[in-house]
Amino acid sequence: MSQDDDSTRDSAPDLQILGDHITLQPRSYVDTPRPGHDHHDEEALMQNMARFRSEPLRFLREVSLYVSGTGWRAYDNFIGRPIFYSGFSEQMRNSVMSAPLLRARIAQLADKRLEVEENDGWLRKDDKHYALRRARRRAAIESGIRDVADKMTDDMICKFESKPFIRGAYYLCTQLLTRAYHQGIHVSSEEVLRLRRVAEEAERKKQSIIFLPSHRSHVDYVSMQLICYRLGLALPVAVAGDNLNFPIVGSFLQHAGAMWIRRSFGNDTLYTTLVQAYIDTMLQGGYNLECFIEGGRSRTGKLLPPKFGILGFILDSLLSGRVDDAIVCPVSTQYDKVIETEGYVTELLGVPKKKENLADFLSGGSSVLSLKLGRVDVRFHEPWSLRRYINEQLTKLNKTPGTEDLTVRTPENTALRQKLLRTMGYKVLSDINDVSVVMPTALIGTVLLTLRGRGVGKAELLRRIEWLIARVRAKGGRVAHFGNAPLVDVVSRGLEVLGKDLVGEVQGLAEPTYYAVDRFQLSFYRNMTIHLFISEALVSASMYTRVKQGGGPAHQEISYTALREQVLFLSSLFRGEFIFPSEGLEANLEKTLGELENDRVIKLQRSEEGAISSIGLSEEERLAGRENYDFYCFLIWPFIEASWLAATSLVGLTPPIHQTEELWIEVTAAQNTAQLLGKTLYHQGDLSYFEAVNRETLKNCYQRFEEEGIVHVVKSKNVKAPTRLSLSPDWRVPRNPDTGAVVASGKLWDFIERIASSRREGKNRRDGATVSTRVLKLADALGAQLFEKAAASDSKADAKLSEEQASEVKRVVQAERRRRRLEGRAHL
Repeated sequence: MSQDDDSTRDSAPDLQILGDHITLQPRSYVDTPRPGHDHHDEEALMQNMARFRSEPLRFLREVSLYVSGTGWRAYDNFIGRPIFYSGFSEQMRNSVMSAPLLRARIAQLADKRLEVEENDGWLRKDDKHYALRRARRRAAIESGIRDVADKMTDDMICKFESKPFIRGAYYLCTQLLTRAYHQGIHVSSEEVLRLRRVAEEAERKKQSIIFLPSHRSHVDYVSMQLICYRLGLALPVAVAGDNLNFPIVGSFLQHAGAMWIRRSFGNDTLYTTLVQAYIDTMLQGGYNLECFIEGGRSRTGKLLPPKFGILGFILDSLLSGRVDDAIVCPVSTQYDKVIETEGYVTELLGVPKKKENLADFLSGGSSVLSLKLGRVDVRFHEPWSLRRYINEQLTKLNKTPGTEDLTVRTPENTALRQKLLRTMGYKVLSDINDVSVVMPTALIGTVLLTLRGRGVGKAELLRRIEWLIARVRAKGGRVAHFGNAPLVDVVSRGLEVLGKDLVGEVQGLAEPTYYAVDRFQLSFYRNMTIHLFISEALVSASMYTRVKQGGGPAHQEISYTALREQVLFLSSLFRGEFIFPSEGLEANLEKTLGELENDRVIKLQRSEEGAISSIGLSEEERLAGRENYDFYCFLIWPFIEASWLAATSLVGLTPPIHQTEELWIEVTAAQNTAQLLGKTLYHQGDLSYFEAVNRETLKNCYQRFEEEGIVHVVKSKNVKAPTRLSLSPDWRVPRNPDTGAVVASGKLWDFIERIASSRREGKNRRDGATVSTRVLKLADALGAQLFEKAAASDSKADAKLSEEQASEVKRVVQAERRRRRLEGRAHL
């Protein structure tokens, strides 16, 4: 690609943060090997670590510069509210404990307990000392609840206490991080300058900046804190799950910026109010906050649907008027290589996640210190006022901002709050996608997994990567800055970072030839680009319903009506899986078709009035071997395959013909069975992509089926009891009355076939015969095992619903049906 075609050549330069050094790297920057040095020499920071053995006194002197605080290391003149002073934690705890919201909750809980004791006869109203004893008992109960709340607060809050500690912590974390990511952390100079201006204004107004980053690695916590420290911004308090609060490490993180919260609050109203009071206190005081919008780490490489827990607390702080305003800053964090991907693959294939502990932390940390994983790219979206956003949304909903308390629990307010949360959550995800940088490893992974054949030559790999870079930029995406370094060098560096465990090279051939060794793990990097092309992928997969039938060009054309219906179906199917453009289906479909036509991938036939009547592949695309069209199909096919697998597994949830009682199946067991079915079908040749057995994707499919009423889910009041599901009677497949075998017909079968129409063609799948016989028979057999287990004497009681649960399920089903009708959105 020529420089004239490079749309980002005038974009702001990157800043490279590597240990003590910040380096300006404009687009023309080339990392030239120094004379007399090997090109793979370690950076200066690495040499500092190495000098400990050869020059211990000099090494200790460097450490002392941080601990004593010399120059910028002192962290004295940062932008933001004062932090890191003795007594900070005590002051914060007192502020939380004195919050009116918490005090009112403690009083309410004390009154409830007192009422129970009175009903049980512990306090008698005919006692002449009743009033005195009641007052004393109430005071004792309140005191006990306050003690519990005080302990919870101390365990939860971040403890910014010591400047020498944070200086030493910065030095330690920098050394560790840059030994793994040897090319440091890269940020945009333009974005950093803008963020500093916003931070100065926020400090003046005593407002908090709420950083909402994407979450792919535990390194996300560290990189955010290092950036803020090095660039002179007040460190944010990072919301973290208490699964990381294990001995030594937990205390270290808490003093470096972590606040610990439970993974699940249950029905603990005291704890819920405590979290709200703490967030109120921080936002009222103007302290910065960091919260991962996706909740947990993404194991698949793409953004997860937003989680609304902490966002809900933040929103309530503003809706109630307890906080005037806060600044939201979406953040994208991208990696050349994510440290945890190998562990993610293990989890996604069904191996339970291990609980975090100190031994694994130390062994895992030491194992990556000698790696060279490239760099970390962090990008900051333009910050925006949360108050202004709320007011704009309320105005769109014909609500006058500030005229009523929207935190009052009424059905209307609850629905309005959920709508605000949802739109806000998806806006943040969209903002993150807008500033995300595509790394060389993502380019390589995407190309390798979207080509036909066993491998690809180096020249062809470079050609397709160059094409992909152009497409990313044409879609408004960003590609990581590497100056005018030759593409071949950038790709070679990416291949080195990915390593031979992910990408192999065949030796002894006419030219270097590369192939995907671990397609499952490599899909993590491919998924980092899919958000840019999701519209093209859906259109291509919808066209495939005709293309797969073969024949001449005219026979492979699809009518606009049929294309629109299939795009609508797939969009609805993947509603919880991808972030779609906000223009609406019609506008987005017209735009996507126009872009594909301009790229000469498709040819549009129009009526005399100019309306699109049919769509087919262009002659240029056919002559090119369908390579660009296939690229878009290959992006989405693994997800279509996973949805088909999940839908097929539902066949097994049709109760056996001899079963007279209604039994409910454990959700986890049903999803495990779907995964087992997928592994079996893959090895038998009926599943093209092993990625389709991805546990996270199957879980999302089941969640989508629940939203559509295909399955009903019931949760027990007992938190230890498993969540169970049942296939809706409307969706159960019929059975042969004589043999009891499932019959390939009915609503669920039509649904499976609708998904299958966009599946990649493959061996044994020229038609639906193998699915309607062998595959359904296998799914039914696995389902029968689930019902046998549920009917066993030791679990039968849990598998049957009580009258109260059955009544609640009926109520929820009816409410969901009304909601879907009122939404007016496309449904499956």
